[in-house]
Amino acid sequence: MSSKINEKRLSGVLAVLQTPFKDSGSIDHATLEHEIQWALELAADGVVIAMVSEILRLDSAARRELAEAVVATVDGRAITVISAGAESIDQALSYASHAERIDASAVMAIPPVATTLGSRATLEYFSVIAESISIPLIVQDASGYVGQAIDLSVYLQLLERFGPHRIYFKPEASPLGPNLTRLRDASRGEARIFEGSGGIHLVDCYRRGIVGTMPGTDLLDGIIALWQALERGDEDRIYQLSLPISGLVALQLQGGLDGFLGIEKYLLKKRGIFINTLQRQPVAWELDEETAQEVDRLFSRMMALL
Repeated sequence: MSSKINEKRLSGVLAVLQTPFKDSGSIDHATLEHEIQWALELAADGVVIAMVSEILRLDSAARRELAEAVVATVDGRAITVISAGAESIDQALSYASHAERIDASAVMAIPPVATTLGSRATLEYFSVIAESISIPLIVQDASGYVGQAIDLSVYLQLLERFGPHRIYFKPEASPLGPNLTRLRDASRGEARIFEGSGGIHLVDCYRRGIVGTMPGTDLLDGIIALWQALERGDEDRIYQLSLPISGLVALQLQGGLDGFLGIEKYLLKKRGIFINTLQRQPVAWELDEETAQEVDRLFSRMMALL
């Protein structure tokens, strides 16, 4: 069912899953299933394996194991997006074809992060992936965490070559809002764009015409409530929700990718969804006690609104 999902449904709030681990370092499948079920019960439109799922710290077998577990647990009830970005085209093709075989709804890919590619090589990388699969490809610029920004010309050439039903975009380079507007206007509104700021730029990006957002699961109920308020045009509700959410994401941003990992897993444990906060090592930033106290204060303010 999921691979045949109507392209119009590839939209809305798609939760980026954190990967729970056992003390042994293996994937905690029971907790992962709990996380996914919780997201679907909140009426998320789908789930995603991406950067904060720690894919760059998993070996190939674990990435496939994670993808298979996610798609099997969702079982066609919602959108499933599997990240296929890798350091070589061969690796990316292997992950992308695996995602299609297990019936994922779409593939998402970042460019290689260890190699500085020009626009021509970046275009070729994404084109080869898109040509290898029949499901949509979401082109992710993860330069807020790793790698370099993707040039606007690459987006436009991919859109012209494959069309808006096959190619979606998740640009994350700063300044995010103005860059979204440039892509929207240069594509005459054809580009279908997701934002992935965790929620801090969601209000601004929504007003610029995005089709969806990909937040972490830790604040998912707040993000869904904010998305619904944006859809209704409820201005008071929009800003009541966006302020504590933005404060929380600002704290995550100070630690880069590890900031998101540390605070998201802290909140998932606080909510009783995770049983620990284990991350794959090494990490460059760890949650300190005073930051955790501020996270708690902002989290309480968000929850009081729900």
